[in-house]
Amino acid sequence: MKYDVTVIGSGPGGYVAAIRAAQLGMKVAIIERYNTLGGTCLNVGCIPSKALLDSSEHYHAAHERFATHGIELKDLRVNMPQMIKRKNDVVEQNVKGVDFLMKKNKIDVFHGHGSFVDANTIQIAKQDGSTESIQTSKVIIATGSKPIVPANFNYDKKRIITSTEALNIESVPKRMVIIGGGVIGLELGSVFGRLGTAIEVVEYLDRILPGMDTDCSKELMKSLKKIGMKFHLRHMVTNVTTDKKGVKVTVQERDSDRTFDLEADYCLIAIGRRPYTDKLGLENIGIQTDEKGRIPVNEHLETVVPSVYAIGDVIVGAMLAHKAEEEGVFVAETIAGQHPHINYNLIPGVVYTWPEVAGVGHTEEQLKEAGIPYKVGKFPFKALGRARASMDLDGLVKVIAHKETDELLGVHMVGARTADMIAEAVALMEFRASAEDVARMSHAHPTYTEAFKEAALAATDNRALHI
Repeated sequence: MKYDVTVIGSGPGGYVAAIRAAQLGMKVAIIERYNTLGGTCLNVGCIPSKALLDSSEHYHAAHERFATHGIELKDLRVNMPQMIKRKNDVVEQNVKGVDFLMKKNKIDVFHGHGSFVDANTIQIAKQDGSTESIQTSKVIIATGSKPIVPANFNYDKKRIITSTEALNIESVPKRMVIIGGGVIGLELGSVFGRLGTAIEVVEYLDRILPGMDTDCSKELMKSLKKIGMKFHLRHMVTNVTTDKKGVKVTVQERDSDRTFDLEADYCLIAIGRRPYTDKLGLENIGIQTDEKGRIPVNEHLETVVPSVYAIGDVIVGAMLAHKAEEEGVFVAETIAGQHPHINYNLIPGVVYTWPEVAGVGHTEEQLKEAGIPYKVGKFPFKALGRARASMDLDGLVKVIAHKETDELLGVHMVGARTADMIAEAVALMEFRASAEDVARMSHAHPTYTEAFKEAALAATDNRALHI
């Protein structure tokens, strides 16, 4: 069988690329090495983690807030096996949804490990030991990423785990050490922290969420401390060992020789992810990865081989599902002869803790480094009527605008539903709106989005109305 486009990898980037290519009239194949479609995001990433985040937030609200709301409960407890079952059901429903989309768009699905024989021949090694080859005019590499696991951390998938195993712990641990204060570590830490686990986070840098707005990372850390999470900033892990009872994590201060041990039931390794291009046969077509294992591409996301493209976590840029989706559409439309566009500066980043964190555009640090004049407006959630009504008082919205033109340069938020609120900022910034444009838009009252309007007012001649 000869295909116009073959996509290797069925995560959000891959399956969206396949759908868009099929919509544009191409004959499409998609290859997935695992038994289910959806990649890391649907199976062991975005979707299952959000299912557990929601479940744990419901429990935490019942434990901490329901009495204040006039709701009295007896014998409240965590049924972890049921929580995991619900998570698995959510995953199964989403995976079935992708299966349906492949059939609807007449995309041929192959299960097995795909690798290049040459630029137009892909070999598929199946689990039963057999192989099959298909011919294709174009190839889109969308194989995603895997957790980074240093050898001295002694990863065993039992007590020393990554996010994959953390999603299937069937009893609430008493203690957990998390290596890494980034998105994955904080999200999963907050899941178990809300359920009663004592969480200790070890982070090498001087703050959590490096790369996101500093004010937002400080605000989130305050909130996470309220659920009992402890932070060891400017520290590094030198060794992790395990026995039948649990784990011992040896920690060293970054700027000294002082060390100490942390003991826990589990150690979660969450120090980042690496591009997953293992045994892809790139050497057979003359593609070399860079020092971080990424596949180099040009402005069209095309590799050094004219018929081969790469998207998502295997190329430069943020490892975000929605970034991969945009790139999948971009490549499909490029192959079809269209002229699509992606503004990488306006791809939002989100952390699904509670409160949530979301940001788009430039941070203050980036603007200072670039020498761009700017002004800032902030507004706290505690001054919002809607936040007070829901008892979600933690957080703020920060608007950064150009000091001379007033154009929005960055919007950063911590608070209830900011993961959804950030879309308004993205839309406005796509059309190069000013802070005053936001300030003059009517925002429904009472809503959380009023904080965005008030922060924009604060950035516009300090005109905030409710502080």
